[in-house]
Amino acid sequence: MNPSIVLTTAPSSPHPNTPFLTTFLSTTTHLRLSTIHLRRHSYKISDIRCSSDQSSTSVVKPDVVGDKRKLNAVQSVVDALSPPVRIASSVLIFAAAVAAGYGLGSRLGGSRNAAIGGAVAVGAAGAGAAYALNSCVPEVAAASLHNYVVESGGPAAIKKEDVDAIAKKYGVSKQNEAFNAELCDIYCQFVSAVLPPGDEDLKGDEVETIIKFKNSLGIDDPDAAAMHMEIGRRIFRQRLETGDRDADMEQRRAFQKLVYVSNLVFGEASGFLLPWKRVFKVTDSQVEVAVRDNAQRLYAFKLAPISQDVDASQLISLREAQLLYRLSDQLAEDMFREHTRKLVEQSISAALSVLKSRNKTVKPVIEELDKILAFNNKLLSLKSHPDASRFARGVGAVSLIGGEYDGDRKMDDLKLLYRAYVTDALSGGRMEEEKLAALNQLRNIFGLGRREAESVALEVTSKVYRRSLQEAVSSGELIEADSKAAYLQNLCEKLHFDAEKAIEIHEEIYRRKLQLLVADKGELSDEDVKTLDQIRIMFCIPKQTVEAAHADICGGVFEKVVKEAIASGIDGYDAEIKKAVRKAAFGLRLTREVAISIASKAVRRIFINYIQRARAAGSRTESAKELKKMIAFNSLVVTELVADIKGESADSPPPEEPATKEEPQTEDDEEWVSLQSLRKARPSKDSTGKPSQKEINLRDDLPERDRTDLYKTYLMFCLTGEVTRIPFGAQITTKKDDSEFVLLNQLGGILGLTDTEIVEVHRSLAEQAFRQEAEVILADGQLTKSRIEQLNALQKNVGLPSQYAEKIIKSITTSKLSAALETAAGRGRLSLKEIRELKENGVDVDNMITGSLRENLFKKTIDDIFSSGTGEFDAEEVYEKIPKDLNINAEKAKQVVHELAQTRLSNSLLQAVALLRQRNYQGVVNSLNDLLACDKAVPSTPLSWEVPEELADLFLVYLKSDQAAEKVARVQYLLNISDSAAEALRAVKDKGLPNGAPEQEEFVF
Repeated sequence: MNPSIVLTTAPSSPHPNTPFLTTFLSTTTHLRLSTIHLRRHSYKISDIRCSSDQSSTSVVKPDVVGDKRKLNAVQSVVDALSPPVRIASSVLIFAAAVAAGYGLGSRLGGSRNAAIGGAVAVGAAGAGAAYALNSCVPEVAAASLHNYVVESGGPAAIKKEDVDAIAKKYGVSKQNEAFNAELCDIYCQFVSAVLPPGDEDLKGDEVETIIKFKNSLGIDDPDAAAMHMEIGRRIFRQRLETGDRDADMEQRRAFQKLVYVSNLVFGEASGFLLPWKRVFKVTDSQVEVAVRDNAQRLYAFKLAPISQDVDASQLISLREAQLLYRLSDQLAEDMFREHTRKLVEQSISAALSVLKSRNKTVKPVIEELDKILAFNNKLLSLKSHPDASRFARGVGAVSLIGGEYDGDRKMDDLKLLYRAYVTDALSGGRMEEEKLAALNQLRNIFGLGRREAESVALEVTSKVYRRSLQEAVSSGELIEADSKAAYLQNLCEKLHFDAEKAIEIHEEIYRRKLQLLVADKGELSDEDVKTLDQIRIMFCIPKQTVEAAHADICGGVFEKVVKEAIASGIDGYDAEIKKAVRKAAFGLRLTREVAISIASKAVRRIFINYIQRARAAGSRTESAKELKKMIAFNSLVVTELVADIKGESADSPPPEEPATKEEPQTEDDEEWVSLQSLRKARPSKDSTGKPSQKEINLRDDLPERDRTDLYKTYLMFCLTGEVTRIPFGAQITTKKDDSEFVLLNQLGGILGLTDTEIVEVHRSLAEQAFRQEAEVILADGQLTKSRIEQLNALQKNVGLPSQYAEKIIKSITTSKLSAALETAAGRGRLSLKEIRELKENGVDVDNMITGSLRENLFKKTIDDIFSSGTGEFDAEEVYEKIPKDLNINAEKAKQVVHELAQTRLSNSLLQAVALLRQRNYQGVVNSLNDLLACDKAVPSTPLSWEVPEELADLFLVYLKSDQAAEKVARVQYLLNISDSAAEALRAVKDKGLPNGAPEQEEFVF
């Protein structure tokens, strides 16, 4: 026991300050059987409940309030008197006492005063007796009420009218302390008896029973609520006094049930009448947990009798119970779904037990599955019922999610049941539409994925389809059918079987038959071919499928024979192997293309091995040796193999081709003649050697570059010969004869090179050799007559066609010229005139000179125009012709011209003034002409100068130069010379100066 918990158990305190454990309402643990004994003051409340296993309703024993109470003598007298008689008796007693006292006082005292004193004394005693008689009335009324409850035969027989009659009989109010205490006491004992012990669940009628009894007693809600709180205090005290953990858990559950029942009894007023949080220090969430847990237990108790034969009335009753128990819709829905899931799980378990037993019958399994489907359909129909809003929440399709069969471990069991149902649906040789719908529902109930369900259904349907095919073939029905395809299609539709899967089964049947025939004999006889053809026609197997099956199965057998033939090597390919190859090629009924294709795969793998070793070799000579081995293997083994597959004799000469009309010689033919290495490699018509096969090659196995590199390697070997290294770093080259070029031609066939590709390899080598020598001859880029003769001799020596030699020479000279032009343009030594001359001679200047250099050349040309001193500016030349010759953008060129003109305009005026001061009059004229040229490019406004007299002197000098009138007028405008000043300056000009006389100072600075 926690010593920090302080308890106050004084009965006089209506609300003891007692801390309550916060976990009091949160437990849901199953509790052991226990009995709760509640005690209040001097009486004992017995736990009087019937076992829940025997009855589902709350039963209270008649002696719930104890035995009948006995009255003492006074109380018996009071009980026998009615209120009027009791009042009259009290008056008579008092009057008799006064009279007796008065008589006794007068008799004994002999005086009036003594008589009055005696009357007062004896009257007081009579009044006391009358008071004692009336004061025990409430106790008698309470005892009468107690005895009434005891004698009534049980709480159910109590009536409010009888209770009111008892109070009226004794003339007391229900609010009388003694009478009200008895009412509260009876109500408290009844509630304690109705509530089940901690280890038992509520039965659902406790609230109704308590409310009915409360109304029968006529007890007020505050008083009744106080009794509920008092019961809670007693349970709490018992919990603190017990030392057993299990008993402690029972008390907690008892308190939870008290809270739940009390809240339902007082309804909305429970928040005010039942201060659980203040008295017991519990939280709102703990109260909600108590309400929720007990509501769930009651609802689960209500759900228990619901079976797969549920009807609308049961669902309505469940909804009413849910509202009565104050259970949320979400929890009610979850509980209903869980209950329906458990019902389905029971059927599933029963079906699985039968399915896994030794009993081979599946009828009970199908019956259980039909029950599940019927139950699911009933729930779906009830969901769409017109009164569905009045039904319990959660009515709908059944699901196994969250249950025993929701997991990967149980999925196999569900698949077994699904497979059994599919098998039963197809037992009649037909899949009905209703069975399809049932299978879809069953798949949804079991939670099977679409692929999983289809896989199971396909497995079963495939077996049924095979069995149906076997029956159709054995009975001859399929053979006699007019349309085999229609018969098979009809069979697929009956079974709802995918036609593509049926085609796969047909192919599998054909392949299996073919495998059996080939495995038995190693070849196919005419009878075997007839049988296979009958199967093909009967099952409508396409020809390409048949060919693929033969290529796969017969090809596998043939591939083994080919591998053995290849493995025999150059020396082992004898007559026996040739016979085996011919037998396999023709006995397995393979087409020539298929047989060659199979042999090609094996041969190409050998070729690749040779090539890998050639690439890994350390020198060109070693690589050539490996390639020679491959050529020999092709000539001695592969060529024989191809001839045997075709049924030809490799020793017989090839058939003579019919004489054809001589075709015109092509460019490749010319190169075959001109290139010496090509002439040697080209096979001669007069050669008597055995030709090598070219059908099996590496054209599709290696990229073109790799194949040409290998060919080039062997070609270099043929040209240079075998190189042998000797000590001290020296090497000896042994030249080969022209027979190596014959092997080179065979290598081209093995590599799958075309004539064009072979010519390209030879030509590239010839071009490489010619270019190396030509670059030495044309080192400075000058092509003289002697050098041309040297180049012609080199061309004949190499054997390169003239057109390719000319391209190489042009490429070399162009590259040299391009470097020279680039250098000249960069140094500013290249003019526009030279550019135009080069273009006229066919030189591609645009590609030889970069764009930036051409733009710089344009700026230089325009700058020369603006500084030529002529005053001329040809817009067409500047804006169109020059940009076109230099291949620059015209708009960008125009913008450059405007920028240069604006800059040169002001500079020309400054230069003219400077030359004027130096008395260089011709320079002044030239500068003013440059000014005019800039003005023509970009028309300007009159210019200003800080010394106007100098502008007049410039104009006078220009007048004396005898320029054209329009030029003079424009200079006058630009220098801002007025007409009067111009006339005056013309007059000065007309005076002139004597020849040879020194010029006088005419200008004012």
